[in-house]
Amino acid sequence: MQKNSGFACPFYLFSEMYPIGLYIHIPFCKSRCLYCDFYSTVGSGLQARYVDALVRELMMRKPDMEGHRLKTIYLGGGTPSLLSMELLGKLFYNIYNVYGAYLDDDMEVTIECNPDDVTETYAEGLRRLPVNRVSMGAQTFDDARLRFVRRRHKSTDVARAVRRLRQAGIGNISLDLMFGFPDETLADVRSDIDALLSLDVEHVSAYSLMYEEGTPLTRMMERGEVSPIDDELSRQMYALLSESLAAAGYEHYEISNWARPGFHSRHNSSYWHDVPYIGIGAAAHSYDQATRSWNEADLSGYIDAIEAGRRPFGQEAIDGKTRYNDLITTALRTKDGIEVDSLQEPFRSFLVRSAAPAISRKLLALDGGRLHLTREGIFVSDSVFADLIYL
Repeated sequence: MQKNSGFACPFYLFSEMYPIGLYIHIPFCKSRCLYCDFYSTVGSGLQARYVDALVRELMMRKPDMEGHRLKTIYLGGGTPSLLSMELLGKLFYNIYNVYGAYLDDDMEVTIECNPDDVTETYAEGLRRLPVNRVSMGAQTFDDARLRFVRRRHKSTDVARAVRRLRQAGIGNISLDLMFGFPDETLADVRSDIDALLSLDVEHVSAYSLMYEEGTPLTRMMERGEVSPIDDELSRQMYALLSESLAAAGYEHYEISNWARPGFHSRHNSSYWHDVPYIGIGAAAHSYDQATRSWNEADLSGYIDAIEAGRRPFGQEAIDGKTRYNDLITTALRTKDGIEVDSLQEPFRSFLVRSAAPAISRKLLALDGGRLHLTREGIFVSDSVFADLIYL
């Protein structure tokens, strides 16, 4: 497994064959989770047409691959594991057929799965695809909390899915864990951590339960039916999680991500390290360092447009200030941080000056020319980032 290559300078010109990532959005779900604000739909009647549209967009976007090597492929959602093996096979066949000249020999190929979708047949099907990494949302190992947030799997499904994936030869598994459920205690979080560690997966992503605008969970909060946990308890939960994973041999390489040595998420690391990526599908985003674009977040509208030979997207140009500010909220999330001398003026001087108060408060540290969050800084990262934004 190739290790994360580290921070890529955000303002240098890139070599002729600079790496690029491919993200494919699969927006289908059987049901909507209480907290989810990603674009998805519970309708499944359009899956075949949608995959055909993805294939057409792949061909439309082939010119974007010029001068690049495809290093990572990521199927996210939604729930990609709802696609049949026939449709997944068709999708991968066309990725390799269309982009064959640009494929790296050591690609990381990830698919997100719901644990209860991973039957023995499904796991065996993945063996026949180029997938070498699976990401699953465990979220919690407490069935009552799973029901509360409307997850459709049970806690026992996670261990069963991991076992089936191992038997199918998948040697890189990531699990998502959530903390900060209403009325959750530190003892509850410890129980979830123990259950997760018993599965010995290569990668862990962990997030506090968020109350995003427009979600059913936020509406429940506004009606007074649930209350978020307080900030101090959330900090204690995060600290417990971080300490437990470190003790188990996981490297804390990004605010919400831990990995065994050599198993950083290479695809997600591209987002934090200014690597270009192509987003295929409804609501998918793309980035080429000069522009950011996004496809229409409407399943039928996306399919109709692609079938008519038109990509339905919006786009914005990225100037130096925007790129610097993006860097603050991405690269500074990582253990590597920011190589200060890689920045052009006036951003370098601004960063050094703006970071000084946080360095004196030991929220940021400057080591070997790299600015990074300290352990205490991670707990208040949003406020640290806010002070470094170039207005």
